[in-house]
Amino acid sequence: MQFAKRLEKIPPYLFAEINRKREELIAQGVDIINIGVGDPDKPTPTHIIQALHEAIEDPSTHNYPPYEGTQEFRTAAVRWMERRFGVADLNPNTEVVSSIGSKEAIHNTFLAFVEAGDYTLIPDPGYPVYRTSTIFAGGEPFTMPLKADNKFLPDLNVIPEEIARKAKLLWINYPNNPTGAIATIEFFEELVAFCQQYSILLCHDHAYSEMAYDGYKPPSILQIPGAKDIAIEFHSLSKSYNMTGWRIGFAVGNAHAIKGLSQVKTNIDSGVFKAIQKAAIAAYATDEVELKALMSVYQNRRDIIVKGLQSLGWPIEPPKATLYVWVPVPAGYTSTEFANLLLDKCGIVVPPGIGYGASGEGYFRIALTICDERLHEAIQRMRDAGIRYSH
Repeated sequence: MQFAKRLEKIPPYLFAEINRKREELIAQGVDIINIGVGDPDKPTPTHIIQALHEAIEDPSTHNYPPYEGTQEFRTAAVRWMERRFGVADLNPNTEVVSSIGSKEAIHNTFLAFVEAGDYTLIPDPGYPVYRTSTIFAGGEPFTMPLKADNKFLPDLNVIPEEIARKAKLLWINYPNNPTGAIATIEFFEELVAFCQQYSILLCHDHAYSEMAYDGYKPPSILQIPGAKDIAIEFHSLSKSYNMTGWRIGFAVGNAHAIKGLSQVKTNIDSGVFKAIQKAAIAAYATDEVELKALMSVYQNRRDIIVKGLQSLGWPIEPPKATLYVWVPVPAGYTSTEFANLLLDKCGIVVPPGIGYGASGEGYFRIALTICDERLHEAIQRMRDAGIRYSH
């Protein structure tokens, strides 16, 4: 049996080598601190779990769900968009579709719009699915470097004209994984104008829309006038409500794009369990006070890491959003070498920046998904090992 040739183009799994070493050290009795995985460690809020329990007991949830999501769920998503972002006049019947988390909907959007010879414009560093899904769809990824001197925003002016004209999709993700960067309304306006000029579907992966600190509230691309003509946005309950394993979210925006995505989905999956959709509706009704309390937990963890690294010489500022801190590696190391050093000397697991794209070289990512005590311990292990930042 031979694998399809497309698999030859898929890069190695980001954590493959690190996981191998981690397992070796665990077998030797080493206490590993894993600050590499963006999987919230807090439980799903009680009222969401209770809503699921009640829904499971209802026999009407036990059959196949509508492919596009229940009317109740899609209406709740539309109301949440209006309440949260002020985006009104969304049609729950034509401009929203449920998803099995963001990852599935993101991948299926490539299948709906990308063919051989088409380009996709993807951020680098970025969520690896943007690249691999381009390859699965037969397209060519064109990377938009995210550089510190441009606040980790892509420079649209350097995209060649011939590439822009062949591009089907442009992907953004703000607040950004892995950099933690945020985008302004002005930049969103620039993106909308660019995609209108070249008839490109603008895709905003908004998985971290609620993971923000210091009073910052991330905007939606759909707040921009005219955005709905060329844009869709992907929302997930995974990070904001500690529901990574529940696999529920939605895509919203341009009706033609939603129709294409829905057509792929109806041939690939059978929708989201109705009981989980009812639980998601409860999540979108979460009290703002409860959500702020959860965000304060992550904000405190962010401060532990940032202050700890600053005490070791790192010139970093606290990110205003996401679960991540994007950290430059000291001089003399590649990102992979430094990740291996942290694992060997400190028993700390972090992903090297190169795993998120060529422009991620020179950085590593810390995830704020373990308790305060372990974060303090990680910093202390680095201090004890003599690891400091150097230019």
